[in-house]
Amino acid sequence: MSPNELTPAAPAEKLIYVVEDDLAVARLISGVLAEYQFRHETFRTGHAFLQRLRQQTPDLCIVDLGLPDMDGMALVRQIRERHRCGVIILTGRGHVGDRVMGLESGADDYIMKPFEPRELVARVRSILRRCEAPGEIGDAARQRVAHFSGWRFDVARLSLYAPDGGERPLSAGEGLMLLRFLERPNRVLPREQLLGQHDISPFDRSIDVRISRLRRKLEDDSYNPRLIKTVYGAGYLFVSSVVWE
Repeated sequence: MSPNELTPAAPAEKLIYVVEDDLAVARLISGVLAEYQFRHETFRTGHAFLQRLRQQTPDLCIVDLGLPDMDGMALVRQIRERHRCGVIILTGRGHVGDRVMGLESGADDYIMKPFEPRELVARVRSILRRCEAPGEIGDAARQRVAHFSGWRFDVARLSLYAPDGGERPLSAGEGLMLLRFLERPNRVLPREQLLGQHDISPFDRSIDVRISRLRRKLEDDSYNPRLIKTVYGAGYLFVSSVVWE
C-alpha cells in the first residue's frame, strides 16, 4: 500500500513516544498520529522521555537527533540496549554518514525533515508490523530452543546466548530475523522474506544494516562471514547446521 492510499485505521492499543524539541514539528507529528488513531505522547527533552520510558515501554519511538539536553544518537542506543520497541530517527541532518550511524545505533528507520506526513505514517506502520511479528509466533514454536555453531537461541524470549554462556541482547527485529534464518538454514533467503514484507523498496538498505548488527552480535566478521553470507543479487545465506529442542 502506498502512502497516498493510507486510511485512518490503527490498532488503538499501539503506543508511540515522540521526542521532538521543535514545538511546530511536534504538533505536526502529533496531529498526524491522532488522525490515524495512534495513541501517542510527546516529549521535548531526552530526560523527560527517559523518565517516562522507565514507567512504560511504548511500541515505537520517534526520536529527533537535535535535542537540547542530550545527543539523539546516544538516546537511540539507550533505547535499543534496554527495550525492544521500534525506533524511527527523525532529523534534519542530511549527511549519509548520519543516516548510517543512526541505523548502526539501532534505529529501524530514518526520516529526513521536511517530511510528508503520510510517508511518516507508512513508515510507522511498517515498523510496527515488524515489531509485532514475534507475538504472532505460535505456541509450539515458542517452546523451541535452537543450537547452532556453539550458540543457543531461545525463541520464547528472543534471547541469544554465546558459546561462553553470555547473553547477547537482540532487538525484536534482530531476533525475528535470526529466527527466519534458523528455520531455513543453508538456503538463500531474499531480503523481502527476511523483513517479512513484500513491498519494500529496492533502495531500502535498512536490511543490510540489520544484517550487519546481527553479524556483530554473532561475532561474525562482516568482511569474511562464517554464518551469514551475502549472495549478491539474491539475498542472504545462513551457513550452519541447526538442532532444535
